[in-house]
Amino acid sequence: MSGQADIALIGLAVMGQNLILNMDEKGFVVCAYNRTVAKVKEFLANEAKGTNVIGADSLKDMVSKLKSPRKVMLLVKAGSAVDDFIQQLVPLLSAGDVIIDGGNSEYQDTSRRCDELAKLGLLYVGSGVSGGEEGARHGPSLMPGGHEAAWPLIQPIFQAICAKADGEPCCEWVGDGGAGHFVKMVHNG
Repeated sequence: MSGQADIALIGLAVMGQNLILNMDEKGFVVCAYNRTVAKVKEFLANEAKGTNVIGADSLKDMVSKLKSPRKVMLLVKAGSAVDDFIQQLVPLLSAGDVIIDGGNSEYQDTSRRCDELAKLGLLYVGSGVSGGEEGARHGPSLMPGGHEAAWPLIQPIFQAICAKADGEPCCEWVGDGGAGHFVKMVHNG
């Protein structure tokens, strides 16, 4: 069963669950993972029942279920949790794979992560996600920035799941480094 999911999402709090269900509804196969694996089983048995969402019981299992180039989105608490997951993911990923941080990370941290991961050939995206629970489920405003080579790989998913205004997607590439999280910070302000 390798290579069936279009994207993986780590972090099954309400925002993560709603983004997964949004992606599933738009025709993408999502692999769900949470540090507390019981939460994955619970999500698959309840909110994601009857969908095409698949689960993983480890990061290695999750990565094995992804189509290449692999795309992994983090929706975890900003700060050390993001760095911890990146550290665990790096040995499992290959050059050209994408890590997306959809949390409210400090934009300087995102710039640092971009630089560190570029040296390993990994593409890093920091993306603002706005709209709360309802937005995540039915169309958030997305503000991706980071390694521009990642944009063509994530654009079909991001522009399918985001909110639309006059038929246009509320999601466009905003720049390199920490630009996505910088825009989200300004937006929050």
